[in-house]
Amino acid sequence: MTSEWPGNWADRISGEACEMCQSRRLDEDTYGIRIFETADVDAVLQRADIQRGYTLVIWRGRHVVEPFELTDSEAQAYWKATLTVAKALATFYRPLKMNYETLGNTVPHLHTHLLPRFVEDPAPGRPFPLLPQSGDESKIDPAKLASDAAALRTLLG
Repeated sequence: MTSEWPGNWADRISGEACEMCQSRRLDEDTYGIRIFETADVDAVLQRADIQRGYTLVIWRGRHVVEPFELTDSEAQAYWKATLTVAKALATFYRPLKMNYETLGNTVPHLHTHLLPRFVEDPAPGRPFPLLPQSGDESKIDPAKLASDAAALRTLLG
């Protein structure tokens, strides 16, 4: 089975058609609630009921696709923020394991999926079966999401 990259892939890679570059840095949007921010990084606790604590850490500096495109100081800032958020997720949700997925095959802009893994896991011992979000996924109860986000913001200072 073969498929093709999207027709506007070159524009996405260049940043010209990058949805993450075009999105504004909001405290809340249709995807989730921002729980952490620095000058160049946002962490957004996701609304989609895919996995408790599922969070995206998004590079908000200049458009880059790959981590190696960051300068040393940018890379230090990005990974420090990513690990800071992961530690807070691990402290709050107490998972068996944390997963870090930096892919960019759907949205070619540097971001990392942080996925806590639990006893009741859809794929124990294997990569999490994460699929692109369509917007139709069931959502976490808004009150629970807001409560978790507030607790995580407190942990993150």
